[in-house]
Amino acid sequence: MNQNRLLIVGNWKMNLNVQQASILVHRLHERIRIRRDIELVLAPSMLALQPLSLQIDRRKFRLCAQNAYFVDEGAYTGEVSFSMLQDLVHYVIVGHSDRRHKFNEPLEMIRDKVAAAIRNDISPILCVGETAEERKDGETKQVIHDQVTTALSNLASRDVSKVVIAYEPVWALSNGTDYSHHEIPTPDIIAEAIRAIRHNVSELYGPTAAKEMRILYGGSASASTARGLMESEGVDGLLVGGASLNYQEFSGIVDAAYRMQTAISGEI
Repeated sequence: MNQNRLLIVGNWKMNLNVQQASILVHRLHERIRIRRDIELVLAPSMLALQPLSLQIDRRKFRLCAQNAYFVDEGAYTGEVSFSMLQDLVHYVIVGHSDRRHKFNEPLEMIRDKVAAAIRNDISPILCVGETAEERKDGETKQVIHDQVTTALSNLASRDVSKVVIAYEPVWALSNGTDYSHHEIPTPDIIAEAIRAIRHNVSELYGPTAAKEMRILYGGSASASTARGLMESEGVDGLLVGGASLNYQEFSGIVDAAYRMQTAISGEI
């Protein structure tokens, strides 16, 4: 874990209408205390972003978009650009496995989205990770290399510090909101993948940039597994899927992060 605050992101995916999203934020606000060393980010649907921006306690939460289009404006019916999100969000998720595999977004589009986020002063949360088949074929490091190096290739050195990367092994993701039944990678598997990510960043932008970059683990975390996942070597937080829709689970994940940090502080 680097010196930055732990970053915990709740990706609500295509769930909850505006009213339901508002209720969930209210319940999270009731249960989650302000933690100086933990940054909490909520990624609701695009429709809910604007009303939630008026509701959230900004001392506790920041907002994140789940996706955006890489052209700032123009004849792109139905799309929302990064420039439109400037005043609403601190983060945008880019390259999530849903976008890569269900919407067939290629490496080059993800690269352009990362650059568009930086251009509009938004931090991209870049998701990378291998499928079960790629892992079985021994291609994990190559997949991570291609995804990381392509995505960051249009950035200047000064911009890399704004990027967050989430290691998201596709084979470990739950289906929908059933986050309780999935395969959890061992700490060694997570640490190995994160070392590969930092190595690729180091090759592009140097060891300091690689060391300081926040890298999350994203793979169906829950309150019961969160601490173990965050204790994996090199993990700076979590990208939470289905469990972030359950206020008890998500607040439990935050509590687990706080307990872990308290334990670490006590050891120093």
